[in-house]
Amino acid sequence: MEEQATVSAADIAHIAGVGRAAVSNWRRRYGDFPPPVAGTASSPLFSLFDIENWLRERGKPFEISLGDRIWQRLRNLGDDLWLGERVGRVGTYLSRRGSGEEWDFSPRYDDPELLELLDRFADEVGAREAFEFLCERYVEAHSRQLSVTAEPVAALMSRLIGPDPGVVLDPACGLGTLLLASGGTRLLGQTDDPALSCIAAHRLLLAGADMEMYGADALPMDSYAGVLADAVVCDPPFNDREWGYDELVGDPRWEYGQPPRGEPELAWVQHCLAHVKPGGLVVIRMPPAAAARRTGRRIRGNLLRAGALRAIVTVGGADLWLLRRPEPGKRPPSRLLLLADPSTVEEQWREHLRGAEVPGAVRIIDLLDDEIDLSPARHQERDEHVGEAFLEVRRHFEGIRPEPPSLAVSGEKPAFTTIGELLKAGVLTVPESVEEGDVVASPAVPAYVHSGASATVEPPMSKYRTDPERLDAAFLAGCLRAAGQIAPTSSTRIDLKRTQIPRLPIETQRVHGEAFTRLAAFEDALREAAKSGMELVRLGLAGLMEGQLRPEN
Repeated sequence: MEEQATVSAADIAHIAGVGRAAVSNWRRRYGDFPPPVAGTASSPLFSLFDIENWLRERGKPFEISLGDRIWQRLRNLGDDLWLGERVGRVGTYLSRRGSGEEWDFSPRYDDPELLELLDRFADEVGAREAFEFLCERYVEAHSRQLSVTAEPVAALMSRLIGPDPGVVLDPACGLGTLLLASGGTRLLGQTDDPALSCIAAHRLLLAGADMEMYGADALPMDSYAGVLADAVVCDPPFNDREWGYDELVGDPRWEYGQPPRGEPELAWVQHCLAHVKPGGLVVIRMPPAAAARRTGRRIRGNLLRAGALRAIVTVGGADLWLLRRPEPGKRPPSRLLLLADPSTVEEQWREHLRGAEVPGAVRIIDLLDDEIDLSPARHQERDEHVGEAFLEVRRHFEGIRPEPPSLAVSGEKPAFTTIGELLKAGVLTVPESVEEGDVVASPAVPAYVHSGASATVEPPMSKYRTDPERLDAAFLAGCLRAAGQIAPTSSTRIDLKRTQIPRLPIETQRVHGEAFTRLAAFEDALREAAKSGMELVRLGLAGLMEGQLRPEN
């Protein structure tokens, strides 16, 4: 079975512990790289057996983890068109595992060892982590077809509906990302793809959620008709012209106006409002054009007059519309919060809901013109100090002079060990708390050598203490930092114990450690220069546009 298995370029990158760019380079550079055996020109598939042999013959270290072996077997049970169904069936199996219920994976997918491997994987990492691993692989394999809310945006949306939101609904939940982030006591989901609804349901179940899930398009087939949640979060599909305009003319959900054919997002806004209790909050991700299209101005105006639309915040190339269903007998608010910078939105949103005047709040009466353009960038207050800020940032920018370390070409290829082997040998230990000189690593933060007072770090951060006579701390931190740089994607979970560490004498390690430290300082300076440079551009454009700056010659 495994000799016939196929892998994508992304899978090869996972197996070899490199980035996808490295796999592309191998294909161009080496004439003996195995040719594709399936797939398409843009998404080729390779024989796993051939790839393993090629990596072995080339002396390139690789390891196929148990999770990756399961993923390859699962993917090769049938066409990718039905991959979502198979992932959903794995979720069903893992959810029912240990319950005593009889469960046959499916007679259509004959791989008797698959359930045994799933059991081993779930025993090692837990059923939820095992399923999340496979879901990540599924998203990577179908990245062009799936739209998944970025984790930072999902986290922000969940915070904006407030702590302990109670019953939370997502009528376009996809893989359930927003529901998982919401912290609701009961989670209600609906998505138009039955396979996705199955995957989302089992993600929620394995997380221990009290949930309900339906697989149908919520606009034409509302599975929660009459249900009112405490809060609604939603990241609906953008620009979907086949949303059911003709069939839904006069639908009772269109309290603020019939959505135009080309404005499906305004249908989703009203669907969400129809499913939240009076006073309940809605946070919905919207395309920026929805705040300004002429076809939608009537509905935007009605939302403003009724006090339903309370804020619009630009986040990551889209807008978040924050709404509250009007409570009978309560006076509508007089201001709308418009923010082009989300950095302070949480505090301003809380104050705005209390009725306090906050920066960025615009009088609604001033917005009710012929256009009703609610684009946050259009209504930002004019900064009277752009010129002075530009000069200050330029001075700071000119003071940043990144200097790379001097490195020479070397043809020596060292042998390698791993973090796991160093732990077994006692060269490394895992301390209870972090002391000066210990190494701290995290998926989100580059590895570093801790300095200063003792500190406590929590997962997902890892901590290591070296035997200074056998392993240099700066050298270890540099190796871990390098491993983080070549991670295939930001969502990949890096198994630090498998990270490869060159076997070098302690004196050589210390020299390398100093070079790693200089490279880290160079990277920090580059990052600071890039940040200051982009701010310099922004201030220069604004200053020239507003007449606060002029060319010197």
